[in-house]
Amino acid sequence: MNIVLGIIVGLLVLTFLITAHEFGHFLMARRSGVRVKEFGIGFPPRAIAWVRNKPEKGKRKGRWHKISKNDWSKDQDSLVFSLNWLPIGGFCAMDGESDDDARPKTFGSVNFWKKTKILFGGVMMNWIVAFLILTVLCWTGLPEILDHQFTIKSDERIDADSYVTVGTVMEGSPAEKAGFLTDDRIISAEAHSSLSDEECSRMGINADGSSPCYDKQIIQLSSDVVDFNEAHAGKSVTYTIERRYLQECGLACSEKHSEDADELADCVKDCQPYAETDPTHPITLTATLNESDSDYLLGVTMSSPTVNRRYTWSAPIVAAGLTIQTTGETFKGLGKLVVDLVTGAARQVSSDESVRKEGQEQLEDAGNSVSGIVGIIGNYFPNLLSAGLTYVFLFTAIISISLACMNVLPIPALDGGRWFMIFLARLRHKKLSKEREQAIVAKAFIFLLILMAIITVLDIIKLF
Repeated sequence: MNIVLGIIVGLLVLTFLITAHEFGHFLMARRSGVRVKEFGIGFPPRAIAWVRNKPEKGKRKGRWHKISKNDWSKDQDSLVFSLNWLPIGGFCAMDGESDDDARPKTFGSVNFWKKTKILFGGVMMNWIVAFLILTVLCWTGLPEILDHQFTIKSDERIDADSYVTVGTVMEGSPAEKAGFLTDDRIISAEAHSSLSDEECSRMGINADGSSPCYDKQIIQLSSDVVDFNEAHAGKSVTYTIERRYLQECGLACSEKHSEDADELADCVKDCQPYAETDPTHPITLTATLNESDSDYLLGVTMSSPTVNRRYTWSAPIVAAGLTIQTTGETFKGLGKLVVDLVTGAARQVSSDESVRKEGQEQLEDAGNSVSGIVGIIGNYFPNLLSAGLTYVFLFTAIISISLACMNVLPIPALDGGRWFMIFLARLRHKKLSKEREQAIVAKAFIFLLILMAIITVLDIIKLF
């Protein structure tokens, strides 16, 4: 049931985002004086349509009325709004969409600046949608999605619904020597500050009762542990952790009865009453961290809690900053994808087996880093529904930013590519002919269809 609901939600989200993109084109076209013949939600075949009549004498706006099915094939004198059967997007059909169309109120008849606004209107709308969603999430609770995520500390409140928990402890690491165990909850970290003993003595005790001689960090995120350790590499750090009584009891049994299996079993059995409540108790562990040039400082893996960051007055600022930051990360990811594909394919022709293996890994990374409609709808959204609506809206914002970034690219079948072709024609002081434009766009579209087919096959393989 969750899969079916996830697919439905995924289709609705993609339809909404693509329709919003097309609505951006629609707004800019109307503002630029270009006639829009039809604005549709979903793709044909058509389900229902309305047309807006010209305003009657003395009235500013015309009336909408339903178009009969028999008249669907007829050209209408004014804007048609339609709902269509395929719920995978939307469209904005302008009059004279080729660059060399000189008829009045066509796309080709307006100047270069207006063409630019029309072509990038969809991109701007996708960024605006992402910004609005992220603004709401900043008020209600924004999950952490990026390392060093943009924030305004003075207005930030962090809500964590669990603890930073130790996963694995590396053999021979400072953590193992200090006595860390799996499932320990790290509560705080404390270490001697960079102040000298003389400076510490002179400064005395802080107003809150803490000592200036020591740096103390309350742990809310795993990054808090990482940052604190990096700031005190090579030093002795004392961690306050919470350890379950049952875990502590089992450890004591193992140390006391390691050579007698029966006594160990009896001892562990005596621990079971603790399992009913499984309370925790705080203990301190002191570890001398490795130096900063070591492979690791403490030697543990950690699971981060589910964290939501909340903001008040700064929510729109944080949303804008995160939109820009996510856009930058998206372009970085696209750049890495292209590099992996090109170098990975090039390395496949090498006579060196190790080089071919590296190329194969790059191609696999490229394949794993992209997902098409099947993967997004069939895989991501069912899982996101299980995580909660917050993550559905967050993913919607991320997809909206991704759509904006993709459409900026200079690929002829996309908005950025069409603009780039018109721009090059302007540099040559020529208009791009309809035939030439259609030929270039058709070839690029075929390339995109082949690419989408490959991605769809990869998505199906991932699903099963």
